[in-house]
Amino acid sequence: RHSMLPRQMQRVGRDWIAHWNSPQVFPWNNPISNCMRWVGHYPWGTFPLSVPFDFSANWRWPLFFGPWRQFQNSNWQLDNFTHNCCFHLSNCNMKSEGGEPSTKKRRLSGQRDTVTPEPETSSSDQKEAPCLSPAQNEGNCTSKRGAIQRHWEYFCQHSRTMKTSKNKATDQSNRESEAKFDFTVMSYNILSQNLLEDNSHLYKHCHQPLLIWSYRFPNILQEIKQLDADVLCLQEVQEDHYRTEIKSSLESLGYHCEYKMRTGRKPDGCAICFKTSKFSLISSSPVEFFRRDIPLLDRDNVGLVLLLQPRLHCKTSAAVCIANTHLLYNPRRGDIKLTQLAMLLAEIASVACQKDGTFCPIIICGDFNSVPGSPLYSFIKEGKLNYEGLPIGKVSGQEQFPRGQRILSIPIWPQKLGISQNCVYEIKQQQKEENTGEKMTEAKLDDTEKIVVASKKLSSKLQHHFKLSSVYSHYFPETGKPEVTTCHSRSAVTVDYIFFSAANDDTAAKPGTEDSLNGGLKLLGRLALVSEQDLWTVNGLPNENNSSDHLPLLAEFRLIER
Repeated sequence: RHSMLPRQMQRVGRDWIAHWNSPQVFPWNNPISNCMRWVGHYPWGTFPLSVPFDFSANWRWPLFFGPWRQFQNSNWQLDNFTHNCCFHLSNCNMKSEGGEPSTKKRRLSGQRDTVTPEPETSSSDQKEAPCLSPAQNEGNCTSKRGAIQRHWEYFCQHSRTMKTSKNKATDQSNRESEAKFDFTVMSYNILSQNLLEDNSHLYKHCHQPLLIWSYRFPNILQEIKQLDADVLCLQEVQEDHYRTEIKSSLESLGYHCEYKMRTGRKPDGCAICFKTSKFSLISSSPVEFFRRDIPLLDRDNVGLVLLLQPRLHCKTSAAVCIANTHLLYNPRRGDIKLTQLAMLLAEIASVACQKDGTFCPIIICGDFNSVPGSPLYSFIKEGKLNYEGLPIGKVSGQEQFPRGQRILSIPIWPQKLGISQNCVYEIKQQQKEENTGEKMTEAKLDDTEKIVVASKKLSSKLQHHFKLSSVYSHYFPETGKPEVTTCHSRSAVTVDYIFFSAANDDTAAKPGTEDSLNGGLKLLGRLALVSEQDLWTVNGLPNENNSSDHLPLLAEFRLIER
């Protein structure tokens, strides 16, 4: 009767008698998954069940479990017993789309009928292929079961056909096409394995096998391959994983990698990787936010600033400054967050400054641990912040009712840090004043006193001169619901950003941009974000297809010269 089944499976039918709470039967006539493990051979293996059942008097252990003491020592738990299945029990309820059991649909489509995740197949077969290259992949987005649906949003009609424009029209249009430089930038917090294990309470909603690095890394790498960005800004890159796997894998994809590890005991850091076919490296400047002689700066966060030279076939000598950081998480230490940000901006100002005193185009990526509309976020976008009377716990906006009610001190950081309220190094500020003739050489005593008094009144005002815009709008215009970049058991918010210096003709450009920027960047498109509700339809983050608790951000830019 069961001649097609192994001898062990025939014995299951004779020896295993269970009382079911639901109309679910063992699928003897269905093909058995080839990935199943015989529990008799592996005492640590969990017995396959897909729904809870009743341990009634009619139930007894199957004989192939082996000696009781061997099973008793196998650290058996009910959760593992029911969730970490070795093969699948078909569910006769038609809950799937189209009114067919999911197992039948998978069988008809030629897919394996299995529940146990396998890294080598899930990352390629189950991940959605988003529209990454506007020329090649438009309209080619696939819909995978359990995958987050993200689409490409265009802001420039020409970006849809940018790859084919070089083969059209006259010699003049060809010369214009050669002068244009389009590139993509990704910001992605890939979730350090060490931090995941130290904060396991944030991932109670996840199936444990999905949190293992050997499963997560192939998924992350496959996602990077699919997005195919020209520049990667990665956060929470664990040092040992970077050294043994991440760097070599990215180099095989044509990337050059720069990495800065955190200064403390946390073994992760930030990385910027760029395709050598698109850019060459001019300089790499790591930024350490820890200062032993300044008590305020006792945290080990870091940043990284690169100056890249585009590989253009034209006469220009344009450069692009790419910065990446991961600011302090603590919602009640807004003073540290602002100081870390000021240090990053000061380094950017030093690196991006051109010979004529203007700044080259700038892109700042990272996990800022601040929500849209918060004082820290507004400071980045608007270029100014008056923090007088601002509670320290409201700087990042992470908590609706912040516990840190201490008011920010004026000034926030000590003078020996060497960074002015304009977020530039003091030496650079003095040189600029001398070059522009703004430094006061001869002044009366009364005028000097007035200036000192005025400076004390203005000391609570921070500013920078980059005039940055955000790639994302943070809210869906149709519904008003917030976009989400990170989601775990406790929250789902936006904390990841890509900021850029917009060109004058960009709709996001701001008045006065031409005064401080040498050209700029035009936003051509972006990979759309999703809502919290969308994420929980796939069990939040991480999940089977997305192996970080953050979503990757992706934008396409065009370099515009003045």
